[in-house]
Amino acid sequence: MSSSGVEPESPDLVCELDNVQGVVDALTSVRWKRHQDAVLELSEHGIVLIVEDTGCLQAKVYLKRELFVRYEYGAQGRPRFGVSLGLFVDCLNTFSVPGHSSTIELRYPGPDMQLLLKSVDSLDACIYAEIRTRIPDTISWDYNFEPAGSTPLSFTVKSAALKEAIDDLEWPGSGIQIILQPVPPSVTFKGEGHGDLQIDFMYYANTDLLIAFQCDRRVSYRYNYKFLRATTSNIPSSVIKDNRGSKLTIGRGGMLKVQHLVSVARPSSISHSHVDSSGYQQPSRIAYIEFFVKPEVEEDNENDS
Repeated sequence: MSSSGVEPESPDLVCELDNVQGVVDALTSVRWKRHQDAVLELSEHGIVLIVEDTGCLQAKVYLKRELFVRYEYGAQGRPRFGVSLGLFVDCLNTFSVPGHSSTIELRYPGPDMQLLLKSVDSLDACIYAEIRTRIPDTISWDYNFEPAGSTPLSFTVKSAALKEAIDDLEWPGSGIQIILQPVPPSVTFKGEGHGDLQIDFMYYANTDLLIAFQCDRRVSYRYNYKFLRATTSNIPSSVIKDNRGSKLTIGRGGMLKVQHLVSVARPSSISHSHVDSSGYQQPSRIAYIEFFVKPEVEEDNENDS
């Protein structure tokens, strides 16, 4: 107790995590450039990390409270603070030991509003780190993702195939057009620039790649290649290795939502996880990754109102 007799304020959040590498993989998924600022939002439901680029691309990493072995939330409302994403990832990496499931504690805020991290599972040594936080410069833009109609415009494709297709589309040097059409049921990625390149996923012909498909009318939108590539450029190798699916949905006005799932299960329990028919891994210990990409221009679409 201090000499004034005033008890120190209790922290907004104290939590413990036993798979640091899983969280590093999830956060690295949204690290598309060297210097990136991120906003962390805390709530009783978990932690959300948000990054954005020029009001055209936004990504969110959802770390639900079920991912943590301990989650004590004491704040009023939902505290938000800014951190350097690169610094946060690099700091977490110091706690990650290959082949070993390390447990760390995260605490916010510290005496000077820091984010505090320390190892808690070693009897020989304790690693301790402080990350300086800041007030977020801007409020995250409101993406207003709404369905484009009564039938969702969505498809699920194997993550490795999606990444390969988008990587290949760098060659034309242009924006990328994404076309969905119900007859024949297919998804087309098309680039026209220095040269033309078109990649087709036919639903019935390639069910091993295009796992699920919903579309009741033809739609076509064009997206900036740099922003589209950011949605897959850092997909963790674990997702590619497990051959999971990534889901893409086109909302009202052409807003594109890209969703990935990253396992944050302890290494010993990964083999017991369940993967459903659409390639999605279903245990509670999954980090949800969402990207939102605004279209370059709205093209001629049927019934998109």
